[in-house]
Amino acid sequence: MDTTQRTDQQRSADRRRRELLEAADRVVLRDGPQASMNAIAAEAGITKPILYRHFGDKGGLYAALAKRHTDALLDSLRAALDAPADRRERVESTLDTYLAAIEARPQVYRFLMHPAEGSAGGDQGFDVGKHSAPLLRRMGEELAQVIEERVDLGPGSQQLARVWGHGIVGMMHAAGDWWLGERPCSRAELVRSLADLLWGRLAAAGDRMGGPGF
Repeated sequence: MDTTQRTDQQRSADRRRRELLEAADRVVLRDGPQASMNAIAAEAGITKPILYRHFGDKGGLYAALAKRHTDALLDSLRAALDAPADRRERVESTLDTYLAAIEARPQVYRFLMHPAEGSAGGDQGFDVGKHSAPLLRRMGEELAQVIEERVDLGPGSQQLARVWGHGIVGMMHAAGDWWLGERPCSRAELVRSLADLLWGRLAAAGDRMGGPGF
């Protein structure tokens, strides 16, 4: 087989994989964590064994979908951080970008972050930590790199950027997860409150007990 044939076959395989991921996206938007391999295969117009041939199992499909959505989210977060605005506005825009993404596609978010909530069609459930933790770690490392590149943190900047990157991602994830489930306030109010925390409001606040802080 010559190089041209191999390239054509690879291009065809990549196109088919994208089509299958788009079919999976449609099912996840409809079914959330209950999305099954049977339903995805039916949506794609193929048999379940063919779907397994492309992704191995539901875990492989999950990983492919997670990469697809994380890539898109990280691109949006970088754009928000690079927007021509002052630092506080960029921080708020970055927080809002993340929250807007999970609000717009809550079923996709639940599939990626809470896959053990349900399984259907004979599929096994997931260990949430096993599958969602690598996604959050990747976001933390990516944000750390952005912080290190754009903020002068002085000596030990790489380590501090990583601490901040993972800390901010953890905050966004935990607060966003709680907010998406309960909707105790508007997205704008949550963004302002989280930005206040990052901006040092906790350190500046008085201690009601009159003693030392945390």
